[in-house]
Amino acid sequence: MIVSTRGRYALRVMIDLAEHRGSERIALKEIAERQGISQKYIESIMTLLSKNGIVDGMHGKGGGYKLTRSPEDYKVIEILKLTEGTLAPVACLEEDCEPCPRRKTCRTVKMWEKLYKTITDFFDGVTIADLCEKK
Repeated sequence: MIVSTRGRYALRVMIDLAEHRGSERIALKEIAERQGISQKYIESIMTLLSKNGIVDGMHGKGGGYKLTRSPEDYKVIEILKLTEGTLAPVACLEEDCEPCPRRKTCRTVKMWEKLYKTITDFFDGVTIADLCEKK
């Protein structure tokens, strides 16, 4: 499993919003500058996050983005599933895949299922607030 740039950047943006949250919305340009990510790329990420209720976005004067919940209420798994689509280590474990004709005799499927569970359990146990902690 490789997390794409989109997934990694989405987490960086969420951490930025959490660290700079307040009553005001944060301009996309500010986030882009702080994170060293192109504004156009962040726009596509923010559109996805906004459409799915992860962030609240507003255009125009006074516009920008803010979190819709507390950082403690965002699990990393939620952001990665949204940006990556799947965290399955093999195609046969993806949600909408065709059933594998070899599944009943496959000697590796249990291993892949265990890895998938380990991955999802791990990311389900990490919040944006956890990522904001400086170590």
